[in-house]
Amino acid sequence: MPTPADPLVIRRIEYLGPMAAAGGWRPEPRLPEVAFGGRSNVGKSSLINRLTRRKTLARVSNTPGRTREIHFFEVNDQFALVDLPGYGYARISKERKALWRPLIEGYLRASTELRGMVLLLDVRHDPTADDVQMLDFLSEIGAPTIVAATKIDKLKRAEVAARLAALADVTGLDPDQIIPFSAVTGAGRDELAAALVELVGQPSWRAAPEPPADAPRDPAADPAADAGGEPVGERRARAAEEGA
Repeated sequence: MPTPADPLVIRRIEYLGPMAAAGGWRPEPRLPEVAFGGRSNVGKSSLINRLTRRKTLARVSNTPGRTREIHFFEVNDQFALVDLPGYGYARISKERKALWRPLIEGYLRASTELRGMVLLLDVRHDPTADDVQMLDFLSEIGAPTIVAATKIDKLKRAEVAARLAALADVTGLDPDQIIPFSAVTGAGRDELAAALVELVGQPSWRAAPEPPADAPRDPAADPAADAGGEPVGERRARAAEEGA
């Protein structure tokens, strides 16, 4: 039986730099962006490394909550993978948590090229209050969201199915939005990669809405319009009718 084609063959990855503060410096947003986020210790760095088939692209720390910045990686000159700081680690000071929230939410609100987010949840546990808050926030801004249920290798196969159903029930998500994943075995890697490629190919949900039909015309946006905003062709036709 032939091996399925890899939905995301990564030929080139370039680290673009960090964003350290809300409203601070960040790489020029010239490509579609997909953010990866989740609670500290949910396995985000390991997932990113497995997804990209790189061993050390994202640093795996023995101290959850250590990452304080948003990190940007350009992939294949096709999209930017955006690694958000982990949230919700109990031992992190309130002061540091207070800095992270505006950093993460500010980025998600402001990024003009954001196509959506991959949110990681530990399959073994129900979502925390921080997870629910993040899901509510993503729903509020309308960001397309894929949920990766991590660490499925820690459970038996029958237990995984039950936990996925429980996560779907607790979060109110469609089961198709939840991808079971193991950074240890690679299970779910290609499914997540395929979903990521599809997300990158979508137009931004932040596209400017079409103006109402009765909205005044913008002469600058219509080279065929005169100084008063009326299309030149229409003005000439009206003048001919009036002179007849």
